[in-house]
Amino acid sequence: MGIMDRVKFDGLKSRDWLVYKYPNDKIVMGSQLIVNEGQVAVFVKGGQIYDLFYPGTYRLSTDNLPILSNVLNLFYGNKTPFSSEIYFINLATKLDMYWGTPDPIQIIDPKYFVKLRIRSYGQLALRLEDPLLFFKEIIVSLHKDDLVVYDKVQDYFKGMLITNIKTTLANKIIKEKISALDITAEIPSITDDLKVRIAEEFELYGFQLINFHIQSINFPDEDFDQINALLKDIAQMEMLGEHRYEKKRSLDIYEKAASNREGTDTFKTHLNKSLLNHSHTKQCPSCNESIPSTSKFCNLCGAKIEAKIICPTCNYENEEDSKFCSSCGTHLAKQVCECGNELHPVDRFCNNCGKEV
Repeated sequence: MGIMDRVKFDGLKSRDWLVYKYPNDKIVMGSQLIVNEGQVAVFVKGGQIYDLFYPGTYRLSTDNLPILSNVLNLFYGNKTPFSSEIYFINLATKLDMYWGTPDPIQIIDPKYFVKLRIRSYGQLALRLEDPLLFFKEIIVSLHKDDLVVYDKVQDYFKGMLITNIKTTLANKIIKEKISALDITAEIPSITDDLKVRIAEEFELYGFQLINFHIQSINFPDEDFDQINALLKDIAQMEMLGEHRYEKKRSLDIYEKAASNREGTDTFKTHLNKSLLNHSHTKQCPSCNESIPSTSKFCNLCGAKIEAKIICPTCNYENEEDSKFCSSCGTHLAKQVCECGNELHPVDRFCNNCGKEV
């Protein structure tokens, strides 16, 4: 290429550039170097950084590049051409840098014990504070390109950025037991923690983190549906009480089982018997806890329970050998239909064959 007497780079309209390598490597002493506002020029020869030039106009000479006088033979005075590289670096703040987790962070909600698939995205702003440090640390992997845009630098830091975001989010949720329903209120706190960690990483390469924002921490609707179902159950238990809630849950289970089968008479018979067996409870005389009425021993403390017959009409506890209720006179003896189905004392028709009792 030809010898250049004027070296300048006016930037790009998009302002998305970070490093621009001047295309001509034939520079002469006395050439004019113009560095615009928001730029710095790095003068390199033979892989060695000679000097940095901040905004202003310079005349390249041994006065501002004194080390060159030791390596150049000035056969033609100050017009001797020499091979060198000039890099322009953008010092302006880059505001519109967006980030996002490419795959979900899978953790267990510490309050509802539901597996969550967390995603997050946001925005950050960077400014190159130490161009010399940046040039030494990163330019080796980028110098083959004449133009380096911020997207390429962002790709370079992507692994570090996403790892820190995932780790901080997971630790915050698990250690501080933050539920999915409370995570939105914690975004400012999580943002502050992340900004400190990420800023330290960027400083190692000469960047200053100006701003860091989390725009959203979100979960799939399926994860929220599971939590909403749990909240509904909790609300029902609080309204009904634990004992009545357990009965309702038993009914729900049986209804679901019935809907998944053909609904034969045999299944209905077993359902009725099961509901009958669980429809009454009694109190353990030892620990005073509620236990099924048919229990011979307490399933909580192990105490032996005297056998009693519960009247299906008035719930009075009768002795084991009673044939009639001592309170209301209801017949307590077991009845069996001609079809072999055991009948409840208050049954008027057999629930297996339909015959009138």
